[in-house]
Amino acid sequence: MVPVPGTDGVEKIGQAVEDIGAYIRRQREGAEVSLRQLAKVAGISNPYLSQIERGLRKPSAEILAQIATGLRISAEALYVRAGILEPRESSSPVLDAVAADPDLSERQKQVLADIYESFRRGNVAEPASSAATGTEDTVSTVEAVVDAAVAVDETATVRRSS
Repeated sequence: MVPVPGTDGVEKIGQAVEDIGAYIRRQREGAEVSLRQLAKVAGISNPYLSQIERGLRKPSAEILAQIATGLRISAEALYVRAGILEPRESSSPVLDAVAADPDLSERQKQVLADIYESFRRGNVAEPASSAATGTEDTVSTVEAVVDAAVAVDETATVRRSS
């Protein structure tokens, strides 16, 4: 097939729509959430979510945020996948490894990154403010871990009740 001049951008947009849809489907299936459950939580119709997952519709940033909330993942992760945001530059091989791990959900990756960054901030804080910053970071990290544990527990409860 001979490429048509000036269609590279259209092809890239089409590929991004397919990629975001497939990514949402993988995340939904990984969380063991039905299409109907996610559509209800995200506040969109089942057919519309199905069209997004099949790459037939390009969701807006607002819809992506609602889907991210329903999947309990970072909206930023969906924005990057959809091409709305550029990926952040990582200055850490640890964060790169966490981000690349296919066995972790987006929520788990985010919690691990938050914990790691909390420890790094605590280690570079000035000695005079080290105790206060370390305590605040530790509290927010513990809160993130508790939130993640609750999310995992709620997901398991939804699976059992389905």
